[in-house]
Amino acid sequence: MALRNIVTEGDPILAKKSRPVEKFDGRLAELLDDMKQTLYHAEGAGLAAVQVGVLRRVVVVDVGDGYLELINPEIIDAQGEQRENEGCLSVPGKYGATLRPAVVKVKAQNREGKWCVYQGEGLKARCFCHEIDHLDGILFTQRLAPGETLQSSNA
Repeated sequence: MALRNIVTEGDPILAKKSRPVEKFDGRLAELLDDMKQTLYHAEGAGLAAVQVGVLRRVVVVDVGDGYLELINPEIIDAQGEQRENEGCLSVPGKYGATLRPAVVKVKAQNREGKWCVYQGEGLKARCFCHEIDHLDGILFTQRLAPGETLQSSNA
């Protein structure tokens, strides 16, 4: 396992759409292991492969209730609405309120390629949406709630 560098806002890779994972092999396992270590080292809640410079549809999440690996994730159901502050490891020192579903259901593959379904509420729902947005080249700064502006956490 190795720590990977987290790409920050302004790097054009963050605006690109990630490609689906087709090979479930040692390289994927290494990427997942590295992403897990990088996530915990950065004290984040989620990390998408594009944030470490890899254009593959891979996400790792841990909002405090267990670590998850989501490969080729897609939201299959979303309900309700929440308006909460978000930040991002790729946009250090900034945060802002976004509108996200209150509950989401996500279908994704695990590192062996088996399809699984996960449900998230509150922070986990927000994290699922945030990380899947990364796979489509979208930053949370593009999802700010109406009337909301980006804030600095250094203020």
